[in-house]
Parts: sequence; structure tokens; C-alpha cells
Amino acid sequence: MSFPSTRLRRLRASAALRGLVRETELRAGQLVLPLFVSEELSAGASGAAQSSARVPVATMPGVSRLSIDAAVAEAGEAAGLGIPAVLLFGIPAEKDEQGSGAWDAEGAVQLATQAIKSAHPELLVITDVCLCEYTTHGHCGVLEPDGTVSNDATVELLARAAVSHARAGADIVAPSDMMDGRVGAIREELDGEGLGDVPILAYSAKFASAFYGPFRDAAGSTPAFGDRRAYQMDPANGREAVREAMLDVQEGADMVMVKPALAYGDLIRAIKEAAGLPVAAYNVSGEYAMVKAAAAAGHIDERAAVLEILTSLGRAGADVIITYHAKDAAQWLAEQK
Repeated sequence: MSFPSTRLRRLRASAALRGLVRETELRAGQLVLPLFVSEELSAGASGAAQSSARVPVATMPGVSRLSIDAAVAEAGEAAGLGIPAVLLFGIPAEKDEQGSGAWDAEGAVQLATQAIKSAHPELLVITDVCLCEYTTHGHCGVLEPDGTVSNDATVELLARAAVSHARAGADIVAPSDMMDGRVGAIREELDGEGLGDVPILAYSAKFASAFYGPFRDAAGSTPAFGDRRAYQMDPANGREAVREAMLDVQEGADMVMVKPALAYGDLIRAIKEAAGLPVAAYNVSGEYAMVKAAAAAGHIDERAAVLEILTSLGRAGADVIITYHAKDAAQWLAEQK
């Protein structure tokens, strides 16, 4: 039937009616809070641990580089708000050509994982597995003499890093490098080391995006030369994104991810339908910074905009939403109840 008999506004007449028929419900339990853990902030010149040190990231208002103690405190706040997981990025004190700090048992991610799991055992710790923060050149892998990233040599090192994270107590390892075959190699290495119960969240469709700039400020991972277009995906390619996700599924991924989020809702949906696995969407640093800048200028209502954005990602099909807005969003959702 059509108008005037059909009137869709009938079910929008009150907050109770709108809530009754709401199709997508955003929950704090879907959110993951990223944390940047700095090795330098975690130990002073004498080697003594610094207490709750924080260095604000200028391009990401409200986000800081953290000492391990500060990361534990931040993780505790997240847990108290009903956020089930944090995602750790490590910032080493020293870098080298291979990024060996990525698999250092005394590295920032490994020590922070142990500390967070000790203080908050119920909180899930996800660790980003990549080399870009740890290499002198800022690329996500080992370089060939001509400056290109060697896929297979990098995969071996990524598997080593993933094992070190799992041994430290990581609940989930998340390779973000976009090397071919790395999910299978990590799965094989974890299984071979008796760590077969550790899930892999694969950054399956990670695009060479303009929205990563503030993250690179926070993590100190800007490439010293060139860019990452030879291994991260072309933003124009949707079918390839689905293919990447399906290959990761075949190699043993337990969850797959689309990164960034806002411009890729179509691919969140397509991968959700194709993969049949939980799908994560990463609401990245540039997306966060845009909202913060617009809100600071008085152009938008930050709370309303953030909740609308995060709800849209759930509507697109994301089961898990990684976002720097996580603490604020969880608080706002609690206030709505």
C-alpha cells in the first residue's frame, strides 16, 4: 500500500517508538580503544619506571603517547566504561633496519601487554603486528637494495613478532602490514609454538589512505622516503578488497578488518557478506581529527556526530569498531540509558 495509507512517520513519533524499531544498536561492547605505548616514557635515564607519563599528540586532541603505567590506567578507565578491548601500538626507544624491536620480549608492547593483563585480566589486549614503528626507514618491512619492501623476508619477521606478543599474553594479534601470505605464516608459527588458541584479526583491506597522517605523528611511523602504495591497497578497488579478505580467511584469520572506515562502508558490507566472519572497522586518526577540529570550531555537535558515525559503521556491518572516540562514546551511550 502507498500514501496516504502507508505513513512511515508513525513509527518516528516518539523516542520510545524510535527505540522500539531501531535497526542498529551501538554498544560500548563493540568498541576497541587504541593506545600508543612509548618505551622512552616507560623508563627514565636511570632505568626507573616513570609514573603515568603522557605526551599529548598535537594532531589528535585527547590522545597521548603513554608510559606503561599510564597505559594500564587508561586501559582500566576503558574497562570501567564497558569497553572490552584495547589495541596496542609500540613506540621503541631505538630503531633499526629490520625493526627488531617488534619482537623484543622487553619491548613496549610486550611489557604493556603483561602489565595490562595483570591489572585488568578481563580486558582483551589486541596487539598491532607491524614493523613500521620499529624501522629506521618507516616502511612496514625489510627493504631490498632498490628500496622496495621484501614481502617474504618481512613475513618471517612478522610471524616472529606475533609470537612474541602472544607469549607476552596478547589475547589477539593483528597484522597490519599488508604483506601477502602473512596471516598463514603467523597462524603456522603460533600453532607450532603451542599458541594455537590465539586468534588473528587481520587488517585485510587496508588502504593507502590520506586519513593516516595524525597516526604517523603519534607512532613516529612516517616513511623516510616514498609511500606505501606498493603494499597498501588502492582506494579505488572494491573487488580486490573482498579478494584480500577471502585470502586471509583461507589462511586462518579469525576476524578481518577494513581500514579506514568512513569512506569504505560499502566494503565493510561487502566483506561482511562474503567472509562470514566477524568484521572490524578502524575509525582512523584522520577521521577522528576531522571531527575534533570541526567540533572545536563550533561547526558540529561532537557527541551527536561521533555517535552517528559509529552507528553508521555498525549499520554497514562492522561487529567491532576501533576508534579513538571509544571512551567518550561509551560514556555517552551510558548516559542515554
